Amino acid sequence: MRRKDREITSYDKMLEIMQSCDCCRIGLKDKDSVYILPLNFGYEEKSGKLTLYFHGASEGKKIDADTLLYIHDNKIDLIKQQNTASFEMDTKHQLVEADVACSYSYLYQSIMGKGKISLVDDPEEKINGLECVMLHYSNNNTWKFNEEVLKRVAVIKI
Repeated sequence: MRRKDREITSYDKMLEIMQSCDCCRIGLKDKDSVYILPLNFGYEEKSGKLTLYFHGASEGKKIDADTLLYIHDNKIDLIKQQNTASFEMDTKHQLVEADVACSYSYLYQSIMGKGKISLVDDPEEKINGLECVMLHYSNNNTWKFNEEVLKRVAVIKI
């Protein structure tokens, strides 16, 4: 980080910033470029270990042959192929105006990191991941999940 005076090093403050974010972007290497996905997310913190959970359909634009994220019709699974992903989320955007163009600025808070990425197959962990996502947006983690829907939904974790 260039501006060390603005760097946040407090783990609790990072969790506070994360709580105020409503979108997390994950970046995956796709041949000679990077594929970036904006996703809804939830997270779980246990004994200082942070796990991010994301959800999406197991078919469609986000996770299928079109994006090469999910094994489907003999396509490459980027998640299993590379094993790690980067993520970024940001919040509290504020434009700082000035009289001179180059003096304009933009304030925000962001969290960036990387970790091991995988698709969640275990039904109990899948439910836990979905509960984390729902808790992040609704402040409620006592949802019931339809078994047929659970089979079709993809849960990703970092």
